[in-house]
Amino acid sequence: MAWMVRGLRDGIVTTGYPRRPDGYGPNFKGAVEVLPAGGAPGSAGEAVTLCPTGAITADANGALELDRGRCILCGRCVAERPDSFAFTSSIETAAADRSALIVPRLLEDDAALAELRGDLARRVRALRRSIYIRHVDAGSDGAEEWEVAALTNPVYDAQRLGIYFTASPRHADLLLVTGAGTIGMAGPLRTTLEAMPDPKVVVAAGTDATSGGLVHPSYATGSGVGDILPVDVWVPGSPPSPFSLLHGILLGIGLLPSRRSRS
Repeated sequence: MAWMVRGLRDGIVTTGYPRRPDGYGPNFKGAVEVLPAGGAPGSAGEAVTLCPTGAITADANGALELDRGRCILCGRCVAERPDSFAFTSSIETAAADRSALIVPRLLEDDAALAELRGDLARRVRALRRSIYIRHVDAGSDGAEEWEVAALTNPVYDAQRLGIYFTASPRHADLLLVTGAGTIGMAGPLRTTLEAMPDPKVVVAAGTDATSGGLVHPSYATGSGVGDILPVDVWVPGSPPSPFSLLHGILLGIGLLPSRRSRS
């Protein structure tokens, strides 16, 4: 009886995303952005030394750039240089191109990214009804696994979108990889991808999978899953939130509403 009372009291808790925006609120730390002051020429200074993962660099003009694919959301840059960096509450952080994770974005990148997303959508058109995901841990610290597991709870309820998890790669349409892509997992990852029927999509989820993690390269790791497999969608974050994972999956299978023109 307790679950009935709780249901009547709380009502529907399942998110309406992606049909309706569902932000985590203004205090959610979805990603780090470079403010206009940081993107100005000559603004880099000592800011490039703040990031423990080397995600902050300077372009040819001395303006700051930040690679979200290497960012672990520690917030050190935001605390030390609030004039140049800030957290954004955006939950849609995934990108179909690795270079698109570098901010601030160049305007000329938009056309190339739109073409890339169009090609991906045409390739996976047959997956519009429902998809099955094979999740592989390729050297994760376990943080991403908690967020992946949350996709099946009543709040996110990925099954309402026709998204299911499977233990067999022969039944899978999308390979979701977490972890740094260790050398020992290179063979199993390639075998898994080869066993999947076409069309198929590869999603690298988390900073470790995107760039190799905090310490890379090492004796056991390279620069992420992209060194092993052809990745279609990159989801930054350490770990990425369930909404960000859901955004990356929907981006990979072409199921995002048309009103979202950018990732």
